[in-house]
Amino acid sequence: MAKKGARELVGMICQTCKSQNYVTERNKVNMAEKSEKSAKLQIKKYCKRCKKHTLHKETSKLK
Repeated sequence: MAKKGARELVGMICQTCKSQNYVTERNKVNMAEKSEKSAKLQIKKYCKRCKKHTLHKETSKLK
């Protein structure tokens, strides 16, 4: 049985069209050290709806 650790599942939402395209994991421990606020993960990824690379921001709600 594998350890769960300090990882959590987060959804990634396109900032242009607001559609949820990806589900990924992030390390709660490392993200908390970067800033005292709850820093949200931001990654440039491909959006199927926009048909181009856009900024995707993390959300806690998984649809």
